[in-house]
Amino acid sequence: MLPVIYSMSVSLDGFIAGPTGDIGWTAPDAEQFRFHVEQTRHIAAHLCGRGLYQVMLVWETAEQTMSGEAELEFARIWRPIPKVVFSRTLNSVAGNARLATDDIATEVGRLRDQPGEGTVSIGGAGLAASVIAEDLIDEYRLFVRPVILGGGTPYFTPLARPLDLRLIESRTFSAGVVYLRYQRTR
Repeated sequence: MLPVIYSMSVSLDGFIAGPTGDIGWTAPDAEQFRFHVEQTRHIAAHLCGRGLYQVMLVWETAEQTMSGEAELEFARIWRPIPKVVFSRTLNSVAGNARLATDDIATEVGRLRDQPGEGTVSIGGAGLAASVIAEDLIDEYRLFVRPVILGGGTPYFTPLARPLDLRLIESRTFSAGVVYLRYQRTR
């Protein structure tokens, strides 16, 4: 079974986006971007909501809009990853993506049971909240950024019960970002 991960940048006070939805403060520097590229190599499938899907569409045309080798490398890795998009408003999606046709638990189960190696990645706090509620996330990967937003979209929504986690990896980047990787204990 492929592990399911939830990985996003988060402010020191626990938000993935500011009060107006701004995520500009999450932009990685070159060192962190290389780390993201390496992590992306291990994604077997990605689930996301409409908002994150639309933000990530920029990578579909990277060769026309970007020139950095690291960005182009990321695009070459990202594009072929199968993506499942959860949306109530989209009628179609582009690239190697499809709209979800089942509930979140069924879609996650289908992806984690596929043969092969890698991870099933969840993107977006709203979608992740649904997966957390079903207790389907195996790892939480946080990139804690040295900024306090004072409000916005939380990395975690209120939980019905505590989740026990075990720290399995940590790393501090030169810009002061701390990467924390926790595994769910059951």
